[in-house]
Amino acid sequence: MRKLCAGFPGDYWRALDRERAYPTAFVQALTQAGFLSVLIPEEFGGSGLGLAAATAVLEEIHRSGCNGGACHAQMYTMGTILRHGSPAQKQAYLPAIASGALRLQAFGVTEPGAGTDTTRISTFARRDGDDYVVNGQKIWISRAEHSDLMVLLCRTTPRDEAAKPSDGMSVLIVDLRDAVGKGLTIRPVRTMLNHATTELFFDDLRVPAANLIGEEGRGFRYILDGMNAERILIAAECIGDGRFFIDRSSAYANAREVFGRQIGENQGVQFPIARNYVQLSAAALMVDKAAGMFDAGEACGTEANMAKMLASEASWAAADTCIQTHGGFGFAEEYDIERKFRETRLYQVAPISTNLILSHVATHVLGMPKSF
Repeated sequence: MRKLCAGFPGDYWRALDRERAYPTAFVQALTQAGFLSVLIPEEFGGSGLGLAAATAVLEEIHRSGCNGGACHAQMYTMGTILRHGSPAQKQAYLPAIASGALRLQAFGVTEPGAGTDTTRISTFARRDGDDYVVNGQKIWISRAEHSDLMVLLCRTTPRDEAAKPSDGMSVLIVDLRDAVGKGLTIRPVRTMLNHATTELFFDDLRVPAANLIGEEGRGFRYILDGMNAERILIAAECIGDGRFFIDRSSAYANAREVFGRQIGENQGVQFPIARNYVQLSAAALMVDKAAGMFDAGEACGTEANMAKMLASEASWAAADTCIQTHGGFGFAEEYDIERKFRETRLYQVAPISTNLILSHVATHVLGMPKSF
């Protein structure tokens, strides 16, 4: 992984950042090397490895100064098809995803009026003969412009008519190549980092009923595994970011001389970097634990949440130290630190905010009453 990333140095990513362009060459290289299909079983053309292998891939991408956010969804989103799709769906999509003939990069869940309260999504799919007719809106759907397929969560039963708030939601496979301009509008959302995120508008989009994953009304359960995998994999990216910042901080502190001495001799410089290393090492163990539990088929929602929170906070602390260690040079584009600084900040907000993780631990682990 490190060798592949060496072919995509900082100037490659800086050029993309300036133009807000998608790293097509990087994604193609990852696909051709088989790194994006590590979780796809061998019978469908993948490597058949576990989540722990995928975390190693993404950690190294980020430690090398690259960004896996352009393609990490290909790893975890296909799990919905793998675990809950029909044999025909698996055969139709997974080999093509593994080979790179199809891209599955988009995961359509979040909505403007629901946020992380997923049970309140309102995008609705009405059955009409052999099709579902979809109407509604999604927000923060990354890579939709660079994907062939999207896994879409929508309501098929109104919330107030469902037995439980989490019932009545279904998952559809949307072929974006056919959908755009025929009931689906994709609008880019410009943000502080180059993350290719969008908002989606559905106006009587027709999706074949054959594209329904599993049973109608049970979609919320189907995406939970994908959400846990997503949090663990993004936690691994944060570990990689943290190692990037610590590597850069240490190297600069050893090389930079001010007042006739290396700045790394000063405890005020070296102690924060050492603390970052300690915090990141502990967070990495939590990521490893969560990945191991996921691979063993154990319930790991709490561990996935904790891994994501600890890793994102450790990475952000290391990023802040790295800026401080470099002084003014930390703000210069050519050092790549300011770019990575912006990129790693995202992960205290997405894919789930720190406050929601704390709420989960308080209510599901400590038995406290819900605060919302």
